[in-house]
Amino acid sequence: MLEKALTGSRRYWGWIFFLLAVIGVGFIFYLRQFAYGLGITGMSRDVSWGLYIGQFTFLVGVAASAVMLVIPYYLHDFKKFGKILILGEFLAVAAVVMCMLFIMADMGQPMRVMNLVLHPTPNSVMFWDAIVLNGYLLLNIIIGWTTLGADRKELPPPAWVKPLIYLSIPWAISIHTVTAFLYAGLPGRPFWLSAIMAARFLASAFAAGPALLIILALIVRKLTKFDPGKEPIQALGKIVTYAMIASTFFLILEVFTAFYSQIPGHMASFEYLYAGLDGFGKLVPLMWLSTILAVVAIILLVNPNTRKNESILAFACITVFISLWIDKGFGLIVGGFVPNPFERVTEYWPTMPETIITIGVWAIGLLVLTVLYKVAISVREAQIDSGSNTH
Repeated sequence: MLEKALTGSRRYWGWIFFLLAVIGVGFIFYLRQFAYGLGITGMSRDVSWGLYIGQFTFLVGVAASAVMLVIPYYLHDFKKFGKILILGEFLAVAAVVMCMLFIMADMGQPMRVMNLVLHPTPNSVMFWDAIVLNGYLLLNIIIGWTTLGADRKELPPPAWVKPLIYLSIPWAISIHTVTAFLYAGLPGRPFWLSAIMAARFLASAFAAGPALLIILALIVRKLTKFDPGKEPIQALGKIVTYAMIASTFFLILEVFTAFYSQIPGHMASFEYLYAGLDGFGKLVPLMWLSTILAVVAIILLVNPNTRKNESILAFACITVFISLWIDKGFGLIVGGFVPNPFERVTEYWPTMPETIITIGVWAIGLLVLTVLYKVAISVREAQIDSGSNTH
């Protein structure tokens, strides 16, 4: 089926070559980082995780969100998700690929990845994170490709796929839970030392991932003959609504716990992010933008009239995605390092090479997603054409 990705319109090939150009520029800057080291990034001794790990954390959530289609479709027989399910599974594949690339970028020397294989450390959360991520990638590739192949032949998926599908449900939840444990298990970082960190991660994942999927489904409908359907998009809109409310509620719980109990370490990070600390406040405008976008998104999504309008729904989903990207893909990571254990503030801001490498990795993810969607949509369009011919 992969040959379907080798044919397409001028617009399709223009998009592919644009992504390849962006990847090429990102790779050139990565070679600079490989030669010089992580000193070309904005990271320091005090802020040792930055934009790379922020993107990794955010994209693990995007990958995990595919389960919000799998559970209704396979466990509750919600067959309306049938058309859009493959889009969710292939989005998960692209997201996990980006997660792994961001980890490699953050390591500085990619050869260090082999240490995970040669010197496994089961007492490390990072070891288990690598296992669940690789396993989830493999599961989604096998499930997505096999079910699509069966659809192409207009046959039911083989029986051996069903156990893998059911396995993917707890596995999807585990990838983001284990990622949350990377942070929640660090006693020296009060901002992350929270029992609801995993719950916050899952709520934001089930908002940002389906929001992106709605945007992609609307783009697919506009550019191709394949229509994912109005009802599945509206059902996803409800999932985004409840998940976004839960995510915002969990953040309010953290703020209340920190300030009502007057925990100095926990309060300091929030003060830095939302009001500035000791005269430092680079992230304050970004975090307030995230807050405003979250409020706007919830207002638009809670109202059925605005949510049912697909143009407004698309706008609301964009605001959800950007809001959670700022909060989780940037603020949460940096905020945990400020102030340092000596109560001093070391600010972090990504450098140009770091930003371009990040854009390059996102371009690789979009390229993987484009190729997989091209194959899936070509199969669906062929079914539409054969159906119209039989009539």
